[in-house]
Amino acid sequence: MTVGAKVKQTAANLKGSQSTLRAYAVQAENVETKAVFQEALETVNNIIQDLDNRIKTLEFEEPQYKGY
Repeated sequence: MTVGAKVKQTAANLKGSQSTLRAYAVQAENVETKAVFQEALETVNNIIQDLDNRIKTLEFEEPQYKGY
């Protein structure tokens, strides 16, 4: 598996985690718990953005991996 494929797989896994965190944040009844989920969601969002930028860089540097 190439580095690009691993980074894309990691981004996909994090997007799944992102949706789970979003669901937990909506369902949480306790304000403090909801805030913890929101903070975790923001952190995951930042990581996903960083990975998406890294994927763009990898695809620019190695165009043969674009779309995989």
